[in-house]
Amino acid sequence: MTGPLLLKGFEVELFTGRSDGENVGVAVEAARDLGDFVTEPDHRNLEYVTAPEARYEPLEQALITPRRRLRQWLAQRDLTLLPGSTLSLGDPDRFERSDPQNAYHDLIESLYGTRVVTASIHINLGIAESEALFRSLRLIRCEAALWLAMSASSPFLGGQVMTAHSQRWLQFPLTPEWVPLFRDQSHYVSWMEEQMALGQMHNVRHLWTSVRPNGPNRPHDLNRLELRICDLITDPQLLLAVTTLLELRVLSLLRHPAGLDPLHDSALSARELADLCDANEAAAARQSLEAELRHWRDGHTIRCSDWIQALLADVTPLAEELNLRQRLQPIDTLLQEGNQAMRWLKAIRSGSSLRDVMREGIAAMAAEELLMSSRTGALG
Repeated sequence: MTGPLLLKGFEVELFTGRSDGENVGVAVEAARDLGDFVTEPDHRNLEYVTAPEARYEPLEQALITPRRRLRQWLAQRDLTLLPGSTLSLGDPDRFERSDPQNAYHDLIESLYGTRVVTASIHINLGIAESEALFRSLRLIRCEAALWLAMSASSPFLGGQVMTAHSQRWLQFPLTPEWVPLFRDQSHYVSWMEEQMALGQMHNVRHLWTSVRPNGPNRPHDLNRLELRICDLITDPQLLLAVTTLLELRVLSLLRHPAGLDPLHDSALSARELADLCDANEAAAARQSLEAELRHWRDGHTIRCSDWIQALLADVTPLAEELNLRQRLQPIDTLLQEGNQAMRWLKAIRSGSSLRDVMREGIAAMAAEELLMSSRTGALG
């Protein structure tokens, strides 16, 4: 930790395409020309990473600067950034390789096809002490569905309106298919070694689950919690809001561990808890804020939006102490107006076409960048 706040960083995946919403892959060229981007196995999306930072104000600039540079580069080619976390108007039956000679990409394509061609946000929180890290991982694993619900932005695929708010999370190949709540780092290391010996994982990076430990030398040298469940959140202020809620939840646990560790403070067994997490994530992928979830404390049913409201109430005293309450305000708006997937589906029900919705989403994404640019400029 650095002072009262944790180090934070983001991995941001983005789709590129035309102003009508059609996906167009240019990741190789963009990564070559813009040094702060890297390619994904499919060239229709690419990624940038922000450096660790404890304060929220510098994170605003870190999030928006690469997007502005990429947008300017794309504009010179009559292309733009696309919102959403799936191939909304792209071809989901064709894998468009960014590096045909890459053996690992061969493996990804052969095992999963375009199920992995998605855009998402990974939120990293720095927690170097092992016991604190694994305690935090257990709590956030049991509540990860809430962050998926807030971020859901993938109700479309291949020009079709899907039945889920996060088609991305439903289709993404969770690997291995079942992951326990880790008791400690020793349990995590032995489980990872077992999975690789069984062929369930192909390397130490191949743990694709809602939240995982990360660090410079996995599984032995760990220094952060990585929340991987979120769909792409294009609005930087909303992204920082859900990050603030995540950080406050973890800080609450680290300050007062009693009562917030599911492995010790739940009426359910460790196996039942892991199954509950998976079921909640699937429910949140389908209905997001409207989903009926089961609480990790005793398995009772609770509406997703009500659970988020309860979390906000729980962290408010700490938020006020750390002068972060205003950072949470976009979540209040989200609970009133719905997430991006819910707003898009409402527009479809009102008669808009999928292409119309995507055009409006593209314009809104550009407007978010202008708003953030003016904000960061005012902050100096």
